[in-house]
Amino acid sequence: MTNLSEPPDGIHGYQGNNVAVRTLMIVFTSIALYNAIELFILLFLTFTHYRGLYFWTLLLSVVLGVIPHAIGYLLELFSLAPVWLSLTITTIGFYVMVPGQSIVLYSRLHLVVQSNKVLRFVLWLIIIDAVILLVPTTVFTFCTAYIASPTVIRGYNVMERMQLAWFCAQEICISSIYIVETVRLLRMMPDKDRRRTRIMYELLAINFVIILLDICLLVVEYIGFYPLQTTLKPMVYSIKLKLEFGVLGKLVTLVQNSRSQPTSSEHEEYPGFVDPTQLTTDVTHAAPRESRSRGRRGWNTMSVESLPMSERRIRPSTQSTDQSSHPS
Repeated sequence: MTNLSEPPDGIHGYQGNNVAVRTLMIVFTSIALYNAIELFILLFLTFTHYRGLYFWTLLLSVVLGVIPHAIGYLLELFSLAPVWLSLTITTIGFYVMVPGQSIVLYSRLHLVVQSNKVLRFVLWLIIIDAVILLVPTTVFTFCTAYIASPTVIRGYNVMERMQLAWFCAQEICISSIYIVETVRLLRMMPDKDRRRTRIMYELLAINFVIILLDICLLVVEYIGFYPLQTTLKPMVYSIKLKLEFGVLGKLVTLVQNSRSQPTSSEHEEYPGFVDPTQLTTDVTHAAPRESRSRGRRGWNTMSVESLPMSERRIRPSTQSTDQSSHPS
């Protein structure tokens, strides 16, 4: 479907006889459900405390997002349930899955971004986009299924493409912030900790993968493969959630370890041959000077052996002079 005036091929069930398309729809849905169930199990095996924005967003994105969205489209495309039921399940899943994935990225953004303005911008971007895009798309979806007038169909096709492109742009924006900040941290890294460097490069990699997956989803959408796009979407989001779970969780440990270690400025205060961990006193300030009366040692209290050889020759002659001037 490339004509905006035609209804999507699959809104009332997939009517084609292409075995390859039907097989791909089942494969995409199966992968999405498998990833979602696996991630659900890993969440409860990994976390010991079930709290925090990161945990609950991941959990809801899987349970109320990917799973209902994948099952709803499967019911719709194969006409296994009434249209209103499949559309309702699909819409609920879309509401949680798409904004939820962006909130998962936002929940760990403060670990690499120190600017509160950037964090607030990302949060408000997610909220405003969800309100502006989700409500009109939902209205057009149900109107297309039950009214199907040319104006409604055209409005749905335009809105459906626009909201997909906008959400992809939103995720690309957040991923780009991760990429920029991660590169900055890699340049500021004082030492060559292999584990820290590996996690940073993994963070770069998953954000590049997220961008590539969004581009693939957009290409399939604008080509006009509606049945493939609708089943590919939950699979793509399940992959992105698994990647984020695998790498973003490591950032907490990385930040905690970096806070317990000396910073780069602390390392730069000492020469390369000085180990700061072996210092027991404050070497950044001079020690307080003692008074002259305490600091000056008299000649009589000094040992001759402590003097240089040149002074030893002078010292006996001085003593003999003193003895001759004070006869007993």
